[in-house]
Amino acid sequence: MIEVELGELIAALGGELVGAPGSASAIKFARLGPLESADEKTLSFLSNPRYQSQLASTKAACVIVAPAMRDAAAARGAAIVTPDPYLYFARCTQWWAQRARPLAAPRIHPSALIDASAQIGEGVDIGPLAVIEAHARIAAGARIGAHCVIGERAQVGEGSRLSPRVTIGFDCVIGQRCIIHSGAVIGADGFGFAPTEGRWEKIEQLGAVRIGNDVEIGANSCIDRGALDDTVLEDGVKLDNLVQIGHNVKVGAHTAMAGCAGVAGSATIGAHCTVGGGAIILGHLSLADHVHVSAATVVTRTIAKPGHYSGVFPFDDNASWEKNAATLRQLHALRERLRALEKKITP
Repeated sequence: MIEVELGELIAALGGELVGAPGSASAIKFARLGPLESADEKTLSFLSNPRYQSQLASTKAACVIVAPAMRDAAAARGAAIVTPDPYLYFARCTQWWAQRARPLAAPRIHPSALIDASAQIGEGVDIGPLAVIEAHARIAAGARIGAHCVIGERAQVGEGSRLSPRVTIGFDCVIGQRCIIHSGAVIGADGFGFAPTEGRWEKIEQLGAVRIGNDVEIGANSCIDRGALDDTVLEDGVKLDNLVQIGHNVKVGAHTAMAGCAGVAGSATIGAHCTVGGGAIILGHLSLADHVHVSAATVVTRTIAKPGHYSGVFPFDDNASWEKNAATLRQLHALRERLRALEKKITP
């Protein structure tokens, strides 16, 4: 267990120390944790006023709070005051991780298989049994985990990190500072088949996948290559575990999708959208920027206006479902008409 002086954190991230009997160097913490389970060596945070009651009882060495909570936090003990406690805590976790689990010095493991035509940048780390195929390019400072496969002509940008067992298909491009977790497959064939005489004829997927900078992709997620054009994830996209992105999908910058979300082929998702866990977006639809889809919602039509959209409807045979869904859309208007009729006939 390492102990860190609070003053080191404040020097790195800023914030105002209040409620401390001495200097920041006199307060030490050894872990980050929630208010309810904190001990005297824990740095915690309070961002949601709903949990204000836990502030007085927590044993945390220091609590990160917003200006509105300054007095209450100072009365309890040491606190760091910052405009956005949640953002401060996020940056604190990054700072802590760099100290608690520093990256090993880069090396290329002797068991890695690297084609002679591949280009490997300065300071690249390649783990055991990784495979780098012909004409692939790995930029400076990238880290390729054990058993990863980087396909022919694929590119991994500067400072990107691939956990063990990630597969990057041929011609696919990963931007800078990306994080791709174990089991992810980037650039498998999209689901394309032409029906003929009771069977399916494969449509070769001739596009690739292009991923921007600062993208994070969760474990066992799959992003299919395009049929003709590329599948594209723009800068800052965040995907949780087990997310499926179909061929030719376009995902706008800084959009986030929770676990088990699925986007069917040729859909276009705008920038700064969120998609809840288990939600489905059907193919060839478009979502405007700043659209937020609730968990388990099935998006069956294009959404042209920003906003929050939800919908869970029991399954049925398709003809009945369509009739019921059409009626449901008119339910509010029917209720208002009924109220108006009741007013007319009520004595």
